[in-house]
Amino acid sequence: MRFSGFVFLFAKQPSLTTLNSRAYTNRISLFVFLLHTVVAVGVVGFLVFKGIQGLIGGSESIKKKEKKVLMHYLPQVEAASLLSITLAFTWQKAVREWPTIMVHFILWSSFLMTLSAGILLICFQKPPTDGVGVCFIAFAIGIGLYACWVTQRIGFCCKVLIKSLEPVSKFPDLNQPIYWTLGVGFLWMSLWILAVIGALNFYFPPLVIIALGLSLAWTAEVMRNIANLTVSRVIALYYLRGMQSNTQFCFQRALTKNLGSACLGSLFVPTIEALRIVARGLNLLEGEDEFMFSCAHCCLRVMHSIFRYGNGWAFVQIASYGKGFVKASQDTWELFEKEKMERLVDADITSSICFLTGVCSGSICVIVVAAWTAKVHLSFTATISLLAFFIGYLMTRIAMAVPHACVSCYYVCYAENPENRLFDKMIKDRLNMIESGLDVVVPTPRVPRQFAAA
Repeated sequence: MRFSGFVFLFAKQPSLTTLNSRAYTNRISLFVFLLHTVVAVGVVGFLVFKGIQGLIGGSESIKKKEKKVLMHYLPQVEAASLLSITLAFTWQKAVREWPTIMVHFILWSSFLMTLSAGILLICFQKPPTDGVGVCFIAFAIGIGLYACWVTQRIGFCCKVLIKSLEPVSKFPDLNQPIYWTLGVGFLWMSLWILAVIGALNFYFPPLVIIALGLSLAWTAEVMRNIANLTVSRVIALYYLRGMQSNTQFCFQRALTKNLGSACLGSLFVPTIEALRIVARGLNLLEGEDEFMFSCAHCCLRVMHSIFRYGNGWAFVQIASYGKGFVKASQDTWELFEKEKMERLVDADITSSICFLTGVCSGSICVIVVAAWTAKVHLSFTATISLLAFFIGYLMTRIAMAVPHACVSCYYVCYAENPENRLFDKMIKDRLNMIESGLDVVVPTPRVPRQFAAA
């Protein structure tokens, strides 16, 4: 009886989390993404065929239109793709070599480049370029205000970035997944551009092009998170077990076992982050409009609840333990709450820095491509400028997955085991200073006090 009781109690104990889980995570989202990929390949192939058909067997008007597009559209977009890949590796290398300088440089260069792109487009004095130019200038103003707002966060961000990038030198092949993803991304982008040209010779071109754009955005985000998962597993296992992991094996695992989580996270994390920005923006409004602040209060509560079930920090535990996206998000946030790190990670600006590198690359691509296109075919300038920005942003974000993943691993692995000898007292000292009131984390906009108790 004692033995059977012992067996029963032992069976009821929760199983230990393993670092070598072989289960596929988030299989439904994996199936949806693979189905989407098959459909996307079929549609792109069909549209490329339609484009070739229009060039060879179409009417004279169709041939003339497609030749004009090929001559004055394709070279600039391909040049933007190559330029964006070059910029992507340049940004990553610079951030790894001079993190302190680059954080300041990225904040203000993204503002200047976006503003310059907007002014250049307005100088062409065409309604489409004026509209796009105004959007760029408004976005640049927002970046400038953000750069001023986060000034007090920059110092600690630089310290964490320097410390979290230290293990990278131990893994000389850590960039190999980035090479593969950017190479595949360039090839897919080239076919995608030809498909856009073929869409002009098909029914409802605007709707088809919008659908192609959404498909490309999701695919590129999945590729970025595959790189994120690969780097996260390599760095996390180094922190958690002191292991020198094989980067190629981690890359294969991200492409297979954890691909479903990458697909699901690629849909929800950008959406959740965008909604959080909107909710926080509502709280920057001042006044006594009780209805407005009540709406903002409600939005923030909803977003806080959702963020617990879906956040970018989850990729570390997905890569380490093979958890599903939602479970990893919950467990990660519980770790932060246990160590009272919520305010610290909420104030981290690493993801914003990586985002702004993409914005800066996209703006540089716009400046180069817009100046080129204005010389050869001015009427295409607005369209090609938007496409160049889109390409530049996506390619750069893939390369910046390395520093982003390193910082995420540093925070999450510290929360899991603060006594690990690989961590210094930087985070602990910062938390103690915040608790004692000696150091103030610039607060993320919250609900005003008169409504916080509601």
